[in-house]
Amino acid sequence: MAGTILNIITVLIGSGIGIFVGNRLTENIQQSVVMGLGFVTLVVGVENALKTGNIIIPLLSIVIGVIIGELLQIDKALENFGAWLQRRFGVSQANAVDDDTAADNRRRFITGFVTASLVFCVGPLTFVGSIQDGMGLESGFQFLAIKSVLDLFAAMAFASSFGIGVAFTAITILIIQGGLALFGSLLVTFMSEPTMTEALGNSPMINEMTAVGGLMLIGLSLILLNIQTPRVANYLPALVIAPLMVGVGQLLGIPIYPL
Repeated sequence: MAGTILNIITVLIGSGIGIFVGNRLTENIQQSVVMGLGFVTLVVGVENALKTGNIIIPLLSIVIGVIIGELLQIDKALENFGAWLQRRFGVSQANAVDDDTAADNRRRFITGFVTASLVFCVGPLTFVGSIQDGMGLESGFQFLAIKSVLDLFAAMAFASSFGIGVAFTAITILIIQGGLALFGSLLVTFMSEPTMTEALGNSPMINEMTAVGGLMLIGLSLILLNIQTPRVANYLPALVIAPLMVGVGQLLGIPIYPL
């Protein structure tokens, strides 16, 4: 959990700096910052998506995953949680001078919370780093330390445009990365061989999960670039389906993944 705690601290620091700086930036600058984040998110997404060993796996995972996500309305639930946080703490409303301003503040809070939460929690460093950190491996903490530095600057950029909603992603990080670390601590009891745990970062399951996460980041980039507004959170089940498909294929001896 040490890596997760470090990550939360850096996101809070980055958000604080971003909020302080953002109040001094013009609207045009804030829009350009968001566009820049969109460019970077697109590149990272494509890079991660190309890690797949069989494009059919992320394809089926995305299709099946989004059907499940739409039925469960995950995106709406995440937005509702963001709206509840905004109402509960009333940060954005306090500075509103009229109803239009209040509505805009609410939208910025929710957009910042949802978008930053997904960006911070769907990358490969999240999965591999958190699980290995829970296993007690030094490499896990190192991965999360690298992620923490990256998230520090990303939080600064997001918060400068979207405001304090980005800071509340610390809750999402605690739940997601903390849960993965707990899973890692349980998993280590079943993986007694050190070579098995060290090989986790290069396993087909992680590669396909990373590829699906990359496709989701591409979807987020479309939002940041103001091209489309896909309900990216509804694709989250695909992150579970991809490694399950690989595991079932290997168990049944189906050659769905290259050796």
